[in-house]
Amino acid sequence: MYPASFKQLQALQLVARHQSVSRAAEAMHVTQPAVSLHLKQLEDAAGVPLTRRQGRNIQMTAAGELLVGYAERILGLWEEAGDEIAALKGVTSGTLRIGAVMTAEHLLPPMLVRFTTGRPHVRIKLQVGSRPEVIGMLSRDEIDLAIMGTPPREFPTSASRFARHPMAFFVAPGHPLLAQRAVTLADIAAHNLLVRERGSGTRAAIERRYEEEGVALAIGSELSSNEAIKQMTAAGLGVAFLSVHACTLEVRNRLLSVLPVPGVVVQGEWHVMHKAARAIPTVAASFHEFMVEHGQQVISDELESIAWK
Repeated sequence: MYPASFKQLQALQLVARHQSVSRAAEAMHVTQPAVSLHLKQLEDAAGVPLTRRQGRNIQMTAAGELLVGYAERILGLWEEAGDEIAALKGVTSGTLRIGAVMTAEHLLPPMLVRFTTGRPHVRIKLQVGSRPEVIGMLSRDEIDLAIMGTPPREFPTSASRFARHPMAFFVAPGHPLLAQRAVTLADIAAHNLLVRERGSGTRAAIERRYEEEGVALAIGSELSSNEAIKQMTAAGLGVAFLSVHACTLEVRNRLLSVLPVPGVVVQGEWHVMHKAARAIPTVAASFHEFMVEHGQQVISDELESIAWK
């Protein structure tokens, strides 16, 4: 194959993404014939069709899908090269590709705000998912950094603990357990305990705490979403066990109340990590360092806003 231009690779990438020559042309700010010409030149170089029409959409052939993967890597490396050149000039720039487990989606925004303040050339690409989803994104190099409680065992990572965070039980204001003088773990079992799915950090933490106390864990409902758990709890349908910082907005607006359980303190740990075998861009390395240095303070500030003790 003869050398392809970046414009040709970008055209292929955008046609694959939008399944349309016209929408790819709009994204590139060029005419439709220009995009079609780029595709034809790539097909001539490859010697095989790269696209096929499916109804009103354009889909990639097997060869097209293969070439799209390489195009994305080539374009990504070129962008990364530009960011590294900017770093040599003392400018932190580029796209910060970061993935976080669902519980951390409430934690990251204030940290990203502080990090990007004074760094106007940094762009954010944040993807939130379950723990297996984030591990998958990290393994496929779709993200440079991952935020989760415990580093994965599936492959080696370079992980740093940047903060500890409290976990607690939450109920709707007016819940009968709030009037009880001393609530125990056993008491909660009779009030529909709402927890995350197996494999999540909060689920592992509550299972471990009940086991340490020698109390049987009776789960009322299992959900894969923090938001669903909070909404059900606010409606009075049970007792939630979640990270405190995931509920700051609801506590501040009196939609949820912390349920004190004397003698039971559950602390989790947050880690920021990247694949050990892969060098990460300067912008990702800078954010990794920022998290280690300032992560705990950001969490403390957030918890202080709801007078958490």
